[in-house]
Amino acid sequence: MKKLFFILFFLIACLSAEARHVAGGELFYEYIGPGSAGYSNYKITLRLFRDCSSNGPLLENENVIVGIYENNIKLPADLPLLRIGPIQTISLNTAAFPCLVGNVSVCYQIAIYSSTITLPDNTSGYTLSRIGCCRIDYISNLAVPTSVGSNYVTFIPGKLALPAGHNSSPQFNVRDTALVCANKPFKLDFGAVDPDKDSLTFEFCDAYSSAGRNNNATPSDVLSLTPLPYTIPYSGSFPLGPNVNINYTTGIISGIAPPEGQYVVNVCITEWRNNKAISQHRKDFILKVQNCDIIQADLPAQIIQCRDSIVHFENQSTASGIQSYLWTFGDKGNHSSTSPIVDYPYADTGIYKATLTVTGPNGCIGSDTAEVRVYPGFKAAFAITGSCFLNPFQFTDATTSRYGTVNSWKWDFGDLTTKADTSLLQNPVYKYVSPSLKKIGLWVTDSKGCIDSSFQDLMVSDKPLVQLPFHDTLICSIDTLAIPVLNSGNFSWLPNKDILFPNSSRPLVFPKDTTRYVVTVNDNGCINRDTVTVNVLPFIRVKLGTDTLICRTDSVQLIPVSEALQYSWSSNTGIPINPVKYPKVAPLVNTQYYVTANLGKCEDKDTLQIKVAPYPVANAGPDTVICFGNRIQIRSNLVGSSISWSPTNTLINFNTANPIAGPTRTTAYIVKVSDTLGCTKTATDTLVVKVAPIVIANAGKDTVALPNQPIQLEATGGQRYVWSPEVFLSDPSIANPIATLDDLTDSIRYVVRAYDQYGCYGDDAVVIRIYKTGANILVPSAFTPNGDGKNDLLRPVLLGISRLQYFRVFNRWGQMVFSTQEEGKGWDGSFNGTKQPPGTYVYMAAGTDYQGKTQFRKGTAVLIR
Repeated sequence: MKKLFFILFFLIACLSAEARHVAGGELFYEYIGPGSAGYSNYKITLRLFRDCSSNGPLLENENVIVGIYENNIKLPADLPLLRIGPIQTISLNTAAFPCLVGNVSVCYQIAIYSSTITLPDNTSGYTLSRIGCCRIDYISNLAVPTSVGSNYVTFIPGKLALPAGHNSSPQFNVRDTALVCANKPFKLDFGAVDPDKDSLTFEFCDAYSSAGRNNNATPSDVLSLTPLPYTIPYSGSFPLGPNVNINYTTGIISGIAPPEGQYVVNVCITEWRNNKAISQHRKDFILKVQNCDIIQADLPAQIIQCRDSIVHFENQSTASGIQSYLWTFGDKGNHSSTSPIVDYPYADTGIYKATLTVTGPNGCIGSDTAEVRVYPGFKAAFAITGSCFLNPFQFTDATTSRYGTVNSWKWDFGDLTTKADTSLLQNPVYKYVSPSLKKIGLWVTDSKGCIDSSFQDLMVSDKPLVQLPFHDTLICSIDTLAIPVLNSGNFSWLPNKDILFPNSSRPLVFPKDTTRYVVTVNDNGCINRDTVTVNVLPFIRVKLGTDTLICRTDSVQLIPVSEALQYSWSSNTGIPINPVKYPKVAPLVNTQYYVTANLGKCEDKDTLQIKVAPYPVANAGPDTVICFGNRIQIRSNLVGSSISWSPTNTLINFNTANPIAGPTRTTAYIVKVSDTLGCTKTATDTLVVKVAPIVIANAGKDTVALPNQPIQLEATGGQRYVWSPEVFLSDPSIANPIATLDDLTDSIRYVVRAYDQYGCYGDDAVVIRIYKTGANILVPSAFTPNGDGKNDLLRPVLLGISRLQYFRVFNRWGQMVFSTQEEGKGWDGSFNGTKQPPGTYVYMAAGTDYQGKTQFRKGTAVLIR
């Protein structure tokens, strides 16, 4: 039998860029050797893929920007990656695959960017991030249809995760994008090799988004890893739905493809060295699932039809692009059919070779064959005779074969006490050693190759089971009772008193006093006895008890005291009542209930009244929010004679309907209401008083400025802000107004009030001092790095400087011992971990002032120890 099976996949490591054009990307690195003492050199590479059919921006022609983060804080200098080589195009269509059905072309443009960088060896390691906007539009597994940003990330481990040695990213086996057919099985190898021979594990994980709005966004100062907005039933762990998984150890993605669309998938590789996870590498790509199919024929190896001559033929392939079918059945006359499904009646018995040939677009042809055996009229059957386990049971084959001869039998007698409970005889006899339910099976074959089976349950008893409808009953002295027995055999009843038909399976008894009747059953020598006790009463009584009271909407069970066997109920409201002895009722108004109790022809009656009272009402009111330190009066709706609130330690008047609450943290208050005059049950309700956290306003650090220099204020801690005084502010009602002070002002103190979403607020202040000497870089003339917290660092003070270009310190031989571009950072008097000697050192500083001009300063400072 020939099988044709084909799944097309074409993989491209997907990366992103900007709106409506990026198909995916991967950021990876390679350790290329040590730098100076305490530094390492890395080669950083980014691959980006663009959908050829996109009408969005092109891939970057020159470079892309990668941010480098230590403990989620970006290093001062971003890393530009230069494009390596020309942009390449990879495309695929169905012209080369005639058995692939559907318009499934794929085209991507590929750009590679790379650069080297020297990084200090640190403890925590580094996170590299390249953000951009946006991915291709209308990704099927995302809740947001357009303008979804991208963030490609990789991790360089530090000494904490990797105390010794260095690391390079794993390399995926596949090229980068995938194309599979919708709702079809598929398999993609996303395994990888590691240049450091580390162990690798694979899993699906969240791909990251970004808020960038351009094709090459500047990295943010603080690393933000925001998962994509997946839509149900998709997620980062199940990006292709519940029917697709990734092998944890091999990286093979397999399953049933989701519906047609484009799906973002992110594969995370965890690197393990010495049984310890040291880093994680990520690959973000778009899986294109398209409306395609594979043309193929698929038949079982053999079809045997032994019940009749009609054989059912159906292609087991689910290919939807098949354009034509041709069945040939291998019988005389070369009969054929072009229907997709055929029930073909063979004219004669025999062995045939059936063939299915299917055709699809572009001349694609698939075929398969099956051996067909047609010998109708073969059916397995058997009969069992026997009485109880004391005697052997006879098993008789009743199999029929119209065209062949039954040539083998295999019996299983269902005896779990032995493995010898089988037989190959046609009509075996078997004696059981213990009574129980046996499951009997028979498998038979005939000379034509037919196979069939038959099964029955056999109850093997130690003696006949006397099948009585009851063993104890009650009648009135004026009644006659029939006692039916469901067995076969001979019957005998004792005592032969007040009984009709004592040798039958259905006697009639009419005792005047309680009598115990014994029946004996003889079924082919297996004998058993059983008894029926007939209790007799001269009359009956029924009592419902005293009247009662319930709460409205509650149910109550009526419990009559009586030996009657039948009960009939009614009420003054006319609502139907179940005719059982103990019915449940739920009256909404005061109700009178009536019962008639019968034992055969004996009868008695009684009545009961049930009164209904309403429940107490407990409505604590809606949940509320207060500011820390405030109080609120609870407005509840309560009906009842007793009221109790808890907890009570933050309540005033806690035994009233409207207490005053003053919690210092969020508290759930429970009120209990009861009524001692009617319904005695308690009603409860809960009110949550949420205490808003203390608003901690932060107006920022005090600062200095030059006259007419715009100063960006930045308040945090709230959702709404009000600044005062409003003078010199661009907008006093935002978090970050700009203050521009004139040369008549020496200093000013601004107070900001930060409000949260509940209207609670907190205050803070910031002082701006004005220096009227112009932009300047001030450096102390001496410093004492002795660790006392005073004057320990030599660092520049920036006046009117918006960006520090550099601050450098040189020793007396012209060797640079310190350099920084970070504002607020200074020299601690050491170089390469060695404390420098006291003496005079030369500094050089340059910065850009708020007007864009460069300010340069040079001088000396004395290190004192």
